[in-house]
Amino acid sequence: MRGIPLMFLALVGLCVLATGCIGGDDTPTTLKIVPAGSLLLPMEEIEAEFEASHPGVDVQVEGHGSIQCIRQVTDLHRDIDLVVVADEELIPDLMYRSVEGGEGNYTDTYTPFATNRVVIAFTNQSRYADAITSENWYEVLSRPDVVVGISNPMLDAAGYRALMVTTLAERYYGDDEIFDAVLGNHLRPNVTVEEKDGVTSITLPEVLKQETGKVRIRDGSIFLLSLLDAGGVDYAFEYLSVAEEHGLKYVTLPPEIDLGSAACQDNYRTVVVRLGFQRFGSIGSDRVGTPIVYAATVPNSAPHPDLAREFMAFMVAEFGKGHEGWPAPLPA
Repeated sequence: MRGIPLMFLALVGLCVLATGCIGGDDTPTTLKIVPAGSLLLPMEEIEAEFEASHPGVDVQVEGHGSIQCIRQVTDLHRDIDLVVVADEELIPDLMYRSVEGGEGNYTDTYTPFATNRVVIAFTNQSRYADAITSENWYEVLSRPDVVVGISNPMLDAAGYRALMVTTLAERYYGDDEIFDAVLGNHLRPNVTVEEKDGVTSITLPEVLKQETGKVRIRDGSIFLLSLLDAGGVDYAFEYLSVAEEHGLKYVTLPPEIDLGSAACQDNYRTVVVRLGFQRFGSIGSDRVGTPIVYAATVPNSAPHPDLAREFMAFMVAEFGKGHEGWPAPLPA
């Protein structure tokens, strides 16, 4: 009779070892990541690889404009494990602030890991697709029958960078009508432009709308892709990596204006976009032109900080490999 319980115990032991079906919680750990929308395709690959090596982890990725990514923590107070943005300056500006009603910051450190540059993306069906070049792009985008897409600068770094690029273009090409012709004259309420001590400041209203059908705005640059595909816009200010990932046509811009060159950072800093976002206390009003650098941070309120740092290290290492169509790794 003793042989039966011994066999039973052996089978139970195999079950525990193989599947953990006794004496444990099989519910996976959920790791919540909010990246800038321009990172969604790379993050899909990173998520799959990380989950494959961490079978007890469910990585949930939710893309937003970069400012909206940070607001998930600072204003909406969600339990987010990792914030990944397309502008490294946003993290110290918006998260190195005391937590409302408590002590300390929303985060204390961040890790830069990739770069990018602004391009003008389009498709074969875009008006004047066979005529636009890196030299005449602003002339094409200024034409009355051309529809231009940008992301909302109040929510997304690509949006305020579109304003910076067109302003920098005025000095580069010696034409002080580029900003107004491409974007400024088509936004309401009025956008105020002032120049003082060699710095051009663009002040936005709290709610920015396109005045005519010439400029169309979406919450994030990634959401402009469907408009391009459907012919709703002819051209969009996009990141190089996004244009390449999605097989779009694009023209590159001079490094003096494309926000992609560290050597031109002094030139970029001559443009400031002042956001009109008064509804959320954490939103810093001044965005200064800088080279595009992506960065990630683990909020101090992260539910799984150690696992989040492990994921961040894995992500940074993947970007460091220089995958085609991804934002470029930081120079060594």
